[in-house]
Amino acid sequence: MFDDLRQYVNWLNEQKLLNVVEKKVSSELEITQIVTKLIEKKDHTVIFENVDDNKIPVVANLFGSESHISNALGVKNLDELYNMSDQIISLIDKENNSMKEKIDMLFTVLNMRKIKPKTIKKAPSQELVYEKSEFNFSDLPALKSWPLDAGKYLTAAMVISNNPINNKRNVGMYRIQILDESNAIMHWQSYKGGSQNENHAKELGINKIPVAIVLGCDPVSMWSASAPLPPDIDEFLLSGFIRSKPVELVKCKSIDLMVPAHAEIVLEGEVDLNDYRDEGPFGDHTGYYSPVSQYPTFNLKTVTMKKNPLFPVITVGRPIKEDYFLGKASERFMLPALKKITSEIVDVNMPAEGIFHNFIIVSINKKYPGQAKKIMHTIWGLGLLSLTKIVVVVDKWVNIQDLSEVFWRLGVNIDPNRDLMITEGPADDLDHSSEYYRFSGKLGIDATAKIKGEPRVREWPEEIVMDEKIVDYVDQNWGKYGFKD
Repeated sequence: MFDDLRQYVNWLNEQKLLNVVEKKVSSELEITQIVTKLIEKKDHTVIFENVDDNKIPVVANLFGSESHISNALGVKNLDELYNMSDQIISLIDKENNSMKEKIDMLFTVLNMRKIKPKTIKKAPSQELVYEKSEFNFSDLPALKSWPLDAGKYLTAAMVISNNPINNKRNVGMYRIQILDESNAIMHWQSYKGGSQNENHAKELGINKIPVAIVLGCDPVSMWSASAPLPPDIDEFLLSGFIRSKPVELVKCKSIDLMVPAHAEIVLEGEVDLNDYRDEGPFGDHTGYYSPVSQYPTFNLKTVTMKKNPLFPVITVGRPIKEDYFLGKASERFMLPALKKITSEIVDVNMPAEGIFHNFIIVSINKKYPGQAKKIMHTIWGLGLLSLTKIVVVVDKWVNIQDLSEVFWRLGVNIDPNRDLMITEGPADDLDHSSEYYRFSGKLGIDATAKIKGEPRVREWPEEIVMDEKIVDYVDQNWGKYGFKD
């Protein structure tokens, strides 16, 4: 598994999975358009060696397909993430273990110690140390992604802050709008860990929060920063689990935080809770410019970096973009935990067109009347899933990863008078359609087959299925019909 971003990029190059652009390119719009075309063509990761004559190369399209994200996480496919998560859930779930199982569990728990973050004193990420007068935001090849963006942004920033109540670490991935050489706006959305730490600080009367912005890290830790983990669960522990080895950390030079020792660039500073400024507009993953809103300001203090750092970017916009594949990996990894909470769930799909929070498709093992509506309420009551705008529920035999089949079931299985449920609740910060900021209506659609006890007078029909013997017979004789396999 890769220790840092450079090691991963070198591996991609060895596998002939890396595009290298030597031609000078612009940080304003041009890189976004290039990466958009690469994602559309399912092309490789790209490194831009000359961005506005800046000496720091820019790495893009790190996660722009399922194969990209699988390579980054060191798995063959995203189902491996599901299996890894399921093993942990199964371990926790066992109640009547045999002696052998108890011993196996003991060794597994002991092995967990090997994946906890490890502190070191001397780190590659601190080979160079600068005061903000020597190196600052203006020296970074940050992007202006879309024509109406308010300015240049950090789009692949891992933001580290601590809960001031219990000192638990949070690592989130938030966009950051650069204002000038030493100030930027921290866009941590209201339901994310960084924002919660902001709220805790206010409750304690704290006006400034130490924050570290990490630009470039091992790819597993970059994904972990985007994962919707429960509060106070360390993202670096998740990264260590996926990597099967700990993330090495080092103490910052000017603030009391720990950061990845193999990071490319680290920006140390504070978020000032007395200084809120207008952030945006920004062309976001919704495909629209997110409206201007106020967020706190980050004040730069110190910059540390490797001698020859890379600068990662993630391009967002109208789907499908890199953020979809980051989210799909999280969906697969979190599914076993969701099934543990409610065993009636068989599978979930958060399609790219739904932008994560817009809709989720759920298949269930239906056994009793009203079960689909119960699942809708369950989804709306779970952490960040509470932001989901539309929940579609289908039966367990539906392949919900096939949107064509899902829309067919929607067309033939619902009666709008009976199968739609409208309610309201919290909305994502980026939802521009809602009448009120962070509060919107919600729609549940029951596209399951209706069973006895549900409000239906007529008998539910049988679904058309071909006789299996005929299917096998035709398959065996396909060539004899004169058709090519």
